Amino acid sequence: MNGKILVTGGLGFIGSHTVVALQEKGFEVVIIDNLSNSSIDVLEGIVSITQKRPAFEQIDLREKAAVKSFFEKYTDIEGVIHFAASKAVGESVENPLLYYENNLSTLIYLLQELQEKSSANFIFSSSCTVYGQADELPINENAPVKKAESPYGNTKQIGEEIIADTCKVASGLNAISLRYFNPIGAHPSAEIGELPIGTPQNLVPFITQTAIGKRKELSVFGDDYPTRDGTCIRDYIHVMDLAQAHVVALERLIKGQENSNFEVFNLGTGQGNTVLEVISTFQESTGANLPYKIANRREGDVIAAFADTEKANEDLGWKAKRSLADALQSAWKWEQKVSKAEE
Repeated sequence: MNGKILVTGGLGFIGSHTVVALQEKGFEVVIIDNLSNSSIDVLEGIVSITQKRPAFEQIDLREKAAVKSFFEKYTDIEGVIHFAASKAVGESVENPLLYYENNLSTLIYLLQELQEKSSANFIFSSSCTVYGQADELPINENAPVKKAESPYGNTKQIGEEIIADTCKVASGLNAISLRYFNPIGAHPSAEIGELPIGTPQNLVPFITQTAIGKRKELSVFGDDYPTRDGTCIRDYIHVMDLAQAHVVALERLIKGQENSNFEVFNLGTGQGNTVLEVISTFQESTGANLPYKIANRREGDVIAAFADTEKANEDLGWKAKRSLADALQSAWKWEQKVSKAEE
């Protein structure tokens, strides 16, 4: 049995898939989630996949005293994977203080507890939004961090700065920041997947909800970008590949293989797909019909972003294995299950 790992936001989309990957690797998992953007039902999905029930604590990480008492109760935490954060770009523009409180105070309270330990391993859920519209494609980890387009993006940049500054003075703290590109898909069992509350902010849940009839049509925001078909390009990574990268990164920290006590890795496939390519791949791989229309460009959208994955491939020894079609088929299977349950 491996050590005990805390996963904050462990009932969320990426968090739940990472809990599954950790348990399958023999780690004992403790989940913290305040259920503000997730469902307790996800816990049963995790159990049905792994046949193991992770410990669960319903805690709001903005409450400093609650964070402190958690670490007093669980003194043997070997590593922390921190997902818990608000993540809707539009909402962050409308309510910046909510995002700064949710995404930064929670990080600070966790790090304050970890720096008291003789040794601690910390993985931060970051984002390729820190690069903005990169000067060069594909984007590697040395690309300049651009001025954030939203308070959400800014919390990821500031979060990384907070971790880097803490690692300089906390000799026992080792941390890795994982900058994701665009996570999509679901577990192949369709026991867990992406469960957006309200109108989806991301492309693939909107695609699946439109295909099943919950939405009238999909809006493609702009077809006049300087790309091969005029629509934006993104690097879509299967959530199961992403989850496995967290396990590999955690093992790197536990084994002391890191080159410095704060490292950054891009997580993507290294391939960019346009919105229209995603739509056609979805229709071809699922046989579902998808009504869509071209709409005006959306504020804040970058033209193209896809990862240079060499550092993750070489240093982490991790590579995305699943295809865009695999991810879209799993997302569709998940949507069908969710919709059936709602009937």
